[in-house]
Amino acid sequence: MFDGPFSEAKALTAGYTLIQATSREDALEWTRRFSNTPIDAKVGEIEVRQRFGRKDFGPGEAIERVREMGVGTDK
Repeated sequence: MFDGPFSEAKALTAGYTLIQATSREDALEWTRRFSNTPIDAKVGEIEVRQRFGRKDFGPGEAIERVREMGVGTDK
């Protein structure tokens, strides 16, 4: 059976949550509040990633095109 372009297609992303934290430590504290119930007696995991927005990037040709298109604005 072909599983697609990935060698292991057994991983499942069951959902995601966006939080607004004041620091990395604050974000990690939030993760401790989430349930991490194992599925089928397997260990689950929580991945913490920083989200970046347009304001996090300096001037450049690509970001200026995005601003001109009004992506993510009420334009």
